[in-house]
Amino acid sequence: MTDLNQAVVVLTGAAGGFGQELTRQLLQAGSRLILTDIEGANLDAGAAKISSEITTGEIIACIESDLSNREGCETLYHQVKALDIPIDILINNAGIGLLGRMDEVPPDKWERLMQVNLLAPMRLSSLFVADMIERRKGHIVNISSLAGWVALGGMAHYSTSKFALRGFSEGLFKEVKPYNVKVTAVYPFFSRTPILQSERYGTLAQGGEGFPDYLTTEPAKVMEKTIKAIVRNQLHVFPDTMGKSIHIIKQYFPRLFDLISNRFTANSKTI
Repeated sequence: MTDLNQAVVVLTGAAGGFGQELTRQLLQAGSRLILTDIEGANLDAGAAKISSEITTGEIIACIESDLSNREGCETLYHQVKALDIPIDILINNAGIGLLGRMDEVPPDKWERLMQVNLLAPMRLSSLFVADMIERRKGHIVNISSLAGWVALGGMAHYSTSKFALRGFSEGLFKEVKPYNVKVTAVYPFFSRTPILQSERYGTLAQGGEGFPDYLTTEPAKVMEKTIKAIVRNQLHVFPDTMGKSIHIIKQYFPRLFDLISNRFTANSKTI
């Protein structure tokens, strides 16, 4: 079991939809938080609002950081180290999305996506895990996506980053298990967060009204199940019914999954 009460948590992407819910629920659990996001003003405003509503837990610091390059990740690590507080949990939540046919997305856009979604969690994990190994205590949480198991048309870049994050999480789990360091990978379905308004490019950007609202999940419920899974030290977590169902269909009924996937891809302009 991972005890969240008084646990010191570094949370990336803290100003986003999942980030704000994690902040709220971790404070309710009594955690002490170091929050970071590229949107410094939004980060500070969100932290102040949540702190005024929740009296448990503590926000130790809010740090503006750009995780789209190695220097930004290293700077964040050193800023956290300067606080001279051992880190119990690292939650790699920061992520960006985009929609577009592979050849129609500008290279700088999908390369930045790979930096934020995959390389940043790898870089930060490699930095923070050394301290955890030395202490024989710690937990690394990677917020992946159902797109880490299922790749749809228009999401090749995003799915690649999330598939790879799943593989990284599995490998890391085996490497740090002997040192009592835990790893959790989370695979949420489409949820009501700003990532649904990600940039679109090329053919797939034409028309469409966005992802159907009736299929999206509530961030609060998704993060509630995520936190329960962290406490239980689960490796793979499907925090919503839709994601869990699609994963099971793909695993045990692949032909049915292909029919559903092909139909969804044919209408991918509506994502």
